Amino acid sequence: MSFEELQREDKEYISNTYNRFAVDLARGEGATLWSEEGKKYVDFGSGIAVNTFGVNDEVWKKAVTDQLNKIQHASNLYYTRPQAHLAHLLCKKTGAKKVFFCNSGAEANECAIKAARKYSFDKYGEGRFRIVTLKNSFHGRTIATLSATGQDAMHKYFMPFLEGFSYADPTFEGVKKCCSEQTCAVMIEPIQGEGGVRPLDAEEVKKIESFCKKHDILLIVDEVQTGNGRTGKLYAYEHFGISPDIVTTAKGLGGGLPLGAAIFFEKCRDVFGAGDHGSTFGGNPVACAGAISILERLDEKLMLEVQGKSAYLFTHLGRIKNVLSVTGMGLMIGLETTKPSREIAEKCLERGLIVLTAKNKVRLLPPLNVKKDEIDFALQILNEVISE
Repeated sequence: MSFEELQREDKEYISNTYNRFAVDLARGEGATLWSEEGKKYVDFGSGIAVNTFGVNDEVWKKAVTDQLNKIQHASNLYYTRPQAHLAHLLCKKTGAKKVFFCNSGAEANECAIKAARKYSFDKYGEGRFRIVTLKNSFHGRTIATLSATGQDAMHKYFMPFLEGFSYADPTFEGVKKCCSEQTCAVMIEPIQGEGGVRPLDAEEVKKIESFCKKHDILLIVDEVQTGNGRTGKLYAYEHFGISPDIVTTAKGLGGGLPLGAAIFFEKCRDVFGAGDHGSTFGGNPVACAGAISILERLDEKLMLEVQGKSAYLFTHLGRIKNVLSVTGMGLMIGLETTKPSREIAEKCLERGLIVLTAKNKVRLLPPLNVKKDEIDFALQILNEVISE
C-alpha cells in the first residue's frame, strides 16, 4: 500500500478527529524512527509523552512479552501479581497508600473526581461536591473531564456539561475566590501541558496547598503528562514541595500500552469500597508488567540525567533567533516563537524532526533516554526552521 492509498483509506474509514501530519511511522529504536518508506526521523514527541524510553526498548519489550506468554488479561475479580507489584512500587516511591488502575489519563481524572466527591459525602453529607480547576487547564475529553477543563474553546457542542466545576485564575487568590462551603477539591496541573506548557508558580501552589489543608479540601494533582520522570522528578509536584491527596497519572507510566492510575494518599486511602468504582481493563497484567519495567528504572541517577539534558536544551533553545520564550521543566518544553507553531512542526517534519504543538507553542517531549547527538540534531533543525 502506498502512502497515498493509506491516506485515502484512513480518510474513508477513520473518524476525522485528528489533523494528522504527513508521515506513516513504521519502526524505530529509542528516539529515532523510520517511516514505511525508510525516511529517518528524530522523535521529540514520544507519542505525546508516552514512550518513556523511546521505541523498541528491550527491557520493556521483554517484560511485556514475558507476561504475554503467561496471561494477557484477567478480570479484576481475581488477583494478578503484576498489578499488585506495580501498586506497591507506586506507593513505595511516592508515600501513597492505595492505587486505582484504569486505562488513560481521562479515566484517572474521572476516578479522582468521584473519589473527592465520595470523600466529602462520607464526611460531610450532601451538598459539598464542587471542584475548583484552573483556567487554561486540560483534564481529558470525557464529559466529566471536559467539564473540569478550564478552556472555553473546548466547551462547545457537547452541552450540557457536568455541574459542579469552577474555573479559577492560576493563583492562590484566584483559587480562594472560587472556593466555598460546597467545595470538596481543587484540581491542578503542575505544568499546563495542552494549555501551552505553562508551569504554575511554586509559591502560589504552596499557598493553595495550605488553604486546602486548612479547610479539608482535597488537593488533586493531575500528572498525566508531567509524571513518570518527565520533569526530572518522578512526579512534578515534588518540584513544588507539596503533599497532594490524590495524584493522577497515565501516558508514560505504561511506556506504550494504555495504563492510568489514581494514586491515593492518607486522607483518601479507604475512600472506595467494593463496587464504588471499577474498570474492565484497568490494571491489565501486560500493561502493568511493562509499567514495572519503566518505574524500576526511574531512579535518582536517571532524574539527574533528565535535568542535565533539560538545562542543555533550555540554554541552546533560548539562543535561537525568533524564540520569544522557553517554558516547562525537564524534558517537557514549550517554545514560543514569532511563527505559527503548526508551520514550524510541519517544516521540522520535512527535515526529519518530529515535534508537537500546544496552542501557540512548539512542544518538545523527547524520550527520557534521548541521546546527545539526537538532541544536537533537534537543536540544529529547530534553529534552521525558526531562524530562517
